[in-house]
Amino acid sequence: MRITPISWRQLRCVFESDGFVFKKGKGSHWIGEKRGVARPVVIPEYDEIGLDIIRSNMRTAGMRRQRYLELLRNC
Repeated sequence: MRITPISWRQLRCVFESDGFVFKKGKGSHWIGEKRGVARPVVIPEYDEIGLDIIRSNMRTAGMRRQRYLELLRNC
């Protein structure tokens, strides 16, 4: 299965399912933090989140493609 653009709500659901806790950031951005992850993931409130943002957040979280797709199925 391919990684495709998704809504910000779906992306937030994926990272929440992986243990991230989100709080509102500046403007229309959500900041997600998780113990053991050095930097927070940032999710803008876009109707469609592009692959660049998805992959960047996956890299920041240390999340593999297979894990992402498993979590996405539940969102």
